[in-house]
Amino acid sequence: MKKPEKKLGFGFMRLPLLDAKNQTSIDVAQVEQMVDRFLERGFTYCDTAWMYHDFKSEETVGKALVDRHPRDAFTIATKMPDMMLKSKEQVPEIFAKQKEKLHVDAFDYYLVHDMNHVNYEKAKKYGAIDFLREKRKSGEIRCLGFSFHDTPEVLDRILEENPFFEFVQLQINYLDWESAGIQSHKCYDVATKHGLPVIVMEPVKGGTLANPPQNVKEMLHEAHPDWSPAEWAIRFAASLENVMVVLSGMSDLAQLDENTGFMQDFTPLTEADQALLLQAAEKIRAGIAIPCTGCRYCVEASKCPKNILIPNYFALFNTRKLMKRRDFSPEIEYYENYLSQGYGKASDCIACKSCERVCPQHIHISEWMPKLAENMENGQGF
Repeated sequence: MKKPEKKLGFGFMRLPLLDAKNQTSIDVAQVEQMVDRFLERGFTYCDTAWMYHDFKSEETVGKALVDRHPRDAFTIATKMPDMMLKSKEQVPEIFAKQKEKLHVDAFDYYLVHDMNHVNYEKAKKYGAIDFLREKRKSGEIRCLGFSFHDTPEVLDRILEENPFFEFVQLQINYLDWESAGIQSHKCYDVATKHGLPVIVMEPVKGGTLANPPQNVKEMLHEAHPDWSPAEWAIRFAASLENVMVVLSGMSDLAQLDENTGFMQDFTPLTEADQALLLQAAEKIRAGIAIPCTGCRYCVEASKCPKNILIPNYFALFNTRKLMKRRDFSPEIEYYENYLSQGYGKASDCIACKSCERVCPQHIHISEWMPKLAENMENGQGF
């Protein structure tokens, strides 16, 4: 598989808007400027998907990129929305429509979108994986992979059962790297074990790491006064040896100028810089709601009678609170993944406190469970 020469990818999922309340009101003129600058600086990887911007992203990429530049000047990646499938007939229909919207005869990279243990079964049930394998053989897909949101165990199973996949897209950033909920490091290790290159999504965690707490900003500024917090975050992901591309959902020309500027002649972080970012992650976690360290005593030593995955849920809840999420979010998706695997809900807690008796952080877990249930199960924001 030919890899992009530069590690920064343009994610077409947070494009500039003419009306902030309307995801379809894309500022195409500014997107054209962004595309031109991106390609002028030697970057090539462009990522979109069926449902981005209320189904308008692919169409915008077709107009702003494909219609205006030679086909060999860029690479296109898009995705089969397995989570939305309801019949086998939808698969070829969606694939054909994507070619039409993007104005291409073949996709350089094509992904099964958002694979987790539930969507993986849907992709198999409706024949999406088999269909896409045939398109890979015919040349309409030049490289086949999938994006992933689930545990390392599920990732390992998918790759064991489907050794033909050529790359995997993972959520990786320095805050999630050792997170008990997202488990970025462990998922990265699984992909590496299987010999697959990794494409990184959410390197700045939806913008959270572009504006970390003040004490973290000061620490990072002292080490590299000329680096922004977002630059630190993107550099962390790009420094991982097995990472092929780091996607950035750039929202205006200024963001694109900044990111392409420091990624144009990219050099990996030093060990000292990497260690500093992991310290920064600890400081961020220290300021969040529940001071859980993910030691897992509460699930492994206490034998929760309701099989509640306490540290994983705490990690997801802390992230939602940190980002002030109000609606459905990746954290809720991860939470629902765990529930569908048979783990208990936060609302199942009977306050037996067996977990609290072994918690080295002395967290009042039974008092937090109703709050988690309200937020993660009933969609209450912060």
